[in-house]
Amino acid sequence: MKRVLICAVLLYAAAFAQAQNIAGDWQGTLSANGAELRLVLHIVQNADGTYKATLDSVDQGANGIPVTSIAIKNASLNLTIDAVHGTYEGKVSADASKIEGMWTQRQALPLTFKRAAAPIKTEHKPAKPSDIDGDWLGTIDTSMGKLRVVFHITNTEDGLIATLDSLDQGANGIPATSVSRNGSSLKVEVKSINGSFDGKIGGDLNVIDGTWTQMGNSFPLVLKRVKNSGELERRRPQNPAKPYPYKETEVSFDNKAAGVTLAATLTAPPGAGPFPAAVLITGSGPHDRDETLMGHEPFLVLADYLTRKGIVVLRADKRGCGKSKGDYAAATTIDFASDADAAVAYLKTRAEVNQHKIGLIGHSEGGIVAPMAAAGNPDVAFVVMMAGPGVRGDEILPAQLILISEAAGESHDKAEKDAADERTMLALIESEKDDAALNKELREKLAGKIPEGQIDAQIKTITSPWFRQFIAYDPAPTLRKLTCPVLAINGEKDLQVPPDQNLPVIRKALADAGNKNFEVDELPGLNHLFQTAKTGAVSEYGEIEETMAPVALDKIAIWIVKQTASNTNTVATQVR
Repeated sequence: MKRVLICAVLLYAAAFAQAQNIAGDWQGTLSANGAELRLVLHIVQNADGTYKATLDSVDQGANGIPVTSIAIKNASLNLTIDAVHGTYEGKVSADASKIEGMWTQRQALPLTFKRAAAPIKTEHKPAKPSDIDGDWLGTIDTSMGKLRVVFHITNTEDGLIATLDSLDQGANGIPATSVSRNGSSLKVEVKSINGSFDGKIGGDLNVIDGTWTQMGNSFPLVLKRVKNSGELERRRPQNPAKPYPYKETEVSFDNKAAGVTLAATLTAPPGAGPFPAAVLITGSGPHDRDETLMGHEPFLVLADYLTRKGIVVLRADKRGCGKSKGDYAAATTIDFASDADAAVAYLKTRAEVNQHKIGLIGHSEGGIVAPMAAAGNPDVAFVVMMAGPGVRGDEILPAQLILISEAAGESHDKAEKDAADERTMLALIESEKDDAALNKELREKLAGKIPEGQIDAQIKTITSPWFRQFIAYDPAPTLRKLTCPVLAINGEKDLQVPPDQNLPVIRKALADAGNKNFEVDELPGLNHLFQTAKTGAVSEYGEIEETMAPVALDKIAIWIVKQTASNTNTVATQVR
């Protein structure tokens, strides 16, 4: 369960057609939650015939949002906008006057673009640089972690403009709605994420000391002029560098039962094989295939390590995320298990894969998904649970709250009181079946505890299908059905899925299943991401250079190689 400060907005991007020339400006209106957002799409054709595009959200004052990728096939347009975690899929009309399709960002919404009759101004003509033109780096320190942000400020004939990058969340090019300066006072508004910065420019023009405000919360933020672009990069020494000593292929596969196509990366050792294979399953949240968070790409590192050890690895964007289709907001853990089944079925079609040695590796929520899929799928040869829960969500969340709050400096008594309030809230969500009554009661309980502007979003989150299922789901009965080899590991300093709470339950459930080949292990000094950590606090995740401790990588790889070396089960191993 991860919180983030810089959040995406309901925006849109568009596409291009191969047969038709669709360069130009397009206008459309997105209707969402009773509000209408006017959008303008600007498409430019490159010299090589490809296209690039940007998007303006007129009513949010967000202009120049970059379209990350554009793909076309038979007039079907597919677009990705990483800055707002959105995708679009549409059809270009035969006369190239209209694009009809669906915008997906937490939910799928219809959106039609029509060609603008006249060009719409988007570009700001550059002017003489101001004394604060350039890149400004700062860190927002919240109780849940530290986030590095960069403001890119440019002077134009229309005045100062800016864009914002949230480096540790991979959100880049978020346009500022307005930039205003009065002497040494600077104000930057970013309405698309309900944020603003107010600061004072230092006399040496190298520091802007101020406050970042977002969703009713305020944090000190000191921006320093970036003199070396290397300052914007955090060292991630484990990220593999190309060329890789193995094959990497972009693939897609269908979950036919759900009508969803998932986009993925397949890495395979050199040679014909067949090799054992593993499907990587991400934790909770709208993750991409690399499980990118806090500047780390854990599944990129894990996939690279396993492939070098002779294992085929398939890792996919979650449904409705990245390049995968589907509705993420409507999906539950059961849906993600269905996607995992589809991944196994796809691997069985690959010539380089040994069909009898395909396993599932799930991290955090993925540690629920993997056993759920394996229990009903005889084609799954092994399961690795990385910080996978063994108890219900309504038990994990209060324990998590206490540990994370104490790590952030709160007293034990205050953390216990907050946990008691959370238990009451969770019990209400589980017991109240009338949505209107539940909404009213939750609103009363949240009033005064969180900013008014956050209450609607909080209620929407904790009453979503995914959350309701998560807090009520007990993993133990499913674990008692697993007879394939299972490796369950947790970090000693995991504050999100506490090992003392979960590992004993996992061990007992597997023993009750009569499973003859399982290992349950707590890895000293590691946190929820399996990094070597000081305290395990969420705030450390982005600051630690290590993406995944070698001891964890080695543990997983050696165990899988051992399981897939023969079909013989061994006596159960139970390491504490």
